[in-house]
Amino acid sequence: MAKVLILDRSKSMRNTLRERLEYEGFSTETAENEAVASKMCEKIPFDLILSETGQKLPDVGIPFIVLAAAGSIDSAVEAVRNGASDYLTKPIDMNRLLQSIHKAIDSPEESANTPTTPSRRRKSATFHTEPIIGTSSQIEHVRQLIDKIAPCEARVLITGENGTGKELVARWLHAKSHRTTAPFVEVNCAAIPSELIESELFGHERGAFTSAIKQRKGKFEQADGGTLFMDEIGDMSLAAQAKVLRALQEHKICRVGSDKDIDVDVRVIAATNKNLREEIDRGNFREDLYHRIGVVVVRVPALRDHAEDIPLLIEHFVRQISEEYGSTAKNFDDEAMTALKQRRWTGNIRELRNVVERLIILSEERITLDDVKKYVLS
Repeated sequence: MAKVLILDRSKSMRNTLRERLEYEGFSTETAENEAVASKMCEKIPFDLILSETGQKLPDVGIPFIVLAAAGSIDSAVEAVRNGASDYLTKPIDMNRLLQSIHKAIDSPEESANTPTTPSRRRKSATFHTEPIIGTSSQIEHVRQLIDKIAPCEARVLITGENGTGKELVARWLHAKSHRTTAPFVEVNCAAIPSELIESELFGHERGAFTSAIKQRKGKFEQADGGTLFMDEIGDMSLAAQAKVLRALQEHKICRVGSDKDIDVDVRVIAATNKNLREEIDRGNFREDLYHRIGVVVVRVPALRDHAEDIPLLIEHFVRQISEEYGSTAKNFDDEAMTALKQRRWTGNIRELRNVVERLIILSEERITLDDVKKYVLS
């Protein structure tokens, strides 16, 4: 695992970069100034430094990438002359940054400006999914669970309110598992009519029903060798639940209209916003299926339970949305940020992102408390 040192005066920038890089498979440390960074380099064999300055740390011999607050041709040229592998300006394009990091660490012939020892060249795993943003104890607990659960084959039940990020947790469980190169297939059990759910999950043969004009593979077959994410499993009919239970017990499925069993190797991760214990008591969910899918339960906290992460989430969404729109990132006044932290987010992180996008569209260069009152709280 490659080790990256993040040198930046901004605590929020250090935290954001650290979270993203650690979920891209890197080991990270942070420093707020060059003096601290130099001392850390004496003790830790870093593979790369991300630095907001264009100067190479003295006598450390470690490749570095400059992340400048504002860029110019002269400062970029000076940084490269000083040995920088690349020069990026804030707000950081994470895709480009990751490419630069891999180029600096994995391809010594492409970063010849800075001498490094062969022991520093280590391949890093790359997972193509969004980071889990937050430094709260609740979010850190979710990360720790992912790291423990992902490498095993246990089935997982993810619980939490709508908009909390259950799908993101499922994606990371797949990305950090041994199945990461195999398919990750999603099915929203609440979005499919009950009469079609069996065909969607298990497939069907031609002529199985009126509209079955050709054979079709279901989600279980599509996910063979990989992960099947069954979202909103609490909304599935009892008939479909019985067939899912059989598939999990016997690792076999049968297409609608067929009497032939098909072997499948699938890890099932399920999610629900319902209390399945209560659904069992009401007769809406099978208790035996609950025990099959809930070998490990991961609860994703509501946003109100980790409101201290809202500023980091807003920073992340501002960069993401600005990149999508091809516009300059806007800043939030402290009063506006405080008001958003105090808001009760019934739609959780999904609602927060929508609000940030609305404010970016409707506000001027800087987002103020008046903008929040006008476009969010009104």
